[in-house]
Amino acid sequence: MAEPKITIAELRARNKKMTQKELAELVGVSTQSVIAWEKDITTIKADNLLKLCSALNTSATELLGI
Repeated sequence: MAEPKITIAELRARNKKMTQKELAELVGVSTQSVIAWEKDITTIKADNLLKLCSALNTSATELLGI
């Protein structure tokens, strides 16, 4: 059975209360992109997924709830 999907906001909080702006800078995207990902408005491109996982110190399987 798959683990419950952890949210990007939860991961940001787990990482020293990282702001959306700080995460956006680490991944190389706009703050609006991070907001859209957190609200499930847009999907994360594969290249950004790897950067996002690295910035949040997590795995793609945890982030995607696999």
